[in-house]
Amino acid sequence: MNIRIAGEISESIVDGPGIRYVVFTQGCPHHCVGCHNPETHDFDKGTSIDVDEICSRFAKHPYMSGLTISGGEPFAQKSAILSLIKGFKNIFPKKNILIYTGYTFEQLKAFADPEINEILSLADYLVDGPFIISKRDISLIFRGSSNQRIIDLKQTQACNQVITKEF
Repeated sequence: MNIRIAGEISESIVDGPGIRYVVFTQGCPHHCVGCHNPETHDFDKGTSIDVDEICSRFAKHPYMSGLTISGGEPFAQKSAILSLIKGFKNIFPKKNILIYTGYTFEQLKAFADPEINEILSLADYLVDGPFIISKRDISLIFRGSSNQRIIDLKQTQACNQVITKEF
């Protein structure tokens, strides 16, 4: 299965806790004013690559803390993202996964989509919500605007209510 990506970073310390492998998906329907990654908006740009090829690169970085999936909008390629997450968990079952999305958690749940629900069950953290320039706050860790939340997906599932996390 192929995924369209804008790029990858094998050692990031700004896209989640610890040292992260980051995959930037290509294509975004949100077009947030002031977006940090506006070059990822066009669905026709970027590079199409086999998910298995990306997964094979993960094993070369055993010291990483986890995987961050950013964008673009990752959920615009939900089948490929699900495959990527499964491939990562197969190699590193105990490492965490953080996903950035312009959708809110509630919007994702309202889609009632089996693939989206499986992604949310396999990932550990979700940074949700669109970037809103009037709510921009550079003091926030791993977020750009105050409407965005870092959701602990495992705790949210266990408690059946949104549980946020600060790093």
